[in-house]
Amino acid sequence: MSGQDGPAGTPEVSGHDGPAGPELARAVLDAALARRRAAPRTRRSGGGADGGGRRLRGYSGPGPDPRDPQLFGDVLQRLMKQRGWQKPAAEATVFGAWEKVVGPDIAAHSHPVKLDAGVLTVEAESTAWATQLRLLAANLLKRIAAEVGNNVVTRLNIHGPAAPSWSRGPRRVQGRGPRDTYG
Repeated sequence: MSGQDGPAGTPEVSGHDGPAGPELARAVLDAALARRRAAPRTRRSGGGADGGGRRLRGYSGPGPDPRDPQLFGDVLQRLMKQRGWQKPAAEATVFGAWEKVVGPDIAAHSHPVKLDAGVLTVEAESTAWATQLRLLAANLLKRIAAEVGNNVVTRLNIHGPAAPSWSRGPRRVQGRGPRDTYG
């Protein structure tokens, strides 16, 4: 097989008949350069349907890639920003993280009832706590603004515990009402 070309048009070496060592490397390099010069020059488009195009930059190799797995919290934050859900999420934080927003001591004695047009209604467990929360209202508004953002809660409406009222309702009857069962 001496003197015949191999699969890529390179001379095959068997024994000592052809070039060897550095001469062989130079012959292979010259053949590759000649093939490259002889090939027609075509402009390559990025990622064509034929699959012969280049990949977009950043989609191969080390480093961050938009196709990489993402943290759920980051994806959720991006989705909330795209859809404009920041304000409803901040309002929900007031209810969901009440203890974190106002502190454990105040949260143990009160809870938020509703938030409507920036007015947060808070119910205290006793009238004494309601009075104390009214005195701390400015401080509570600052804490809430620091935790969930400005203009989410603009005013506090604080009231004491709600006692059942027997004066109205669909099953109201005239008279003294149930006396011996609640006491």
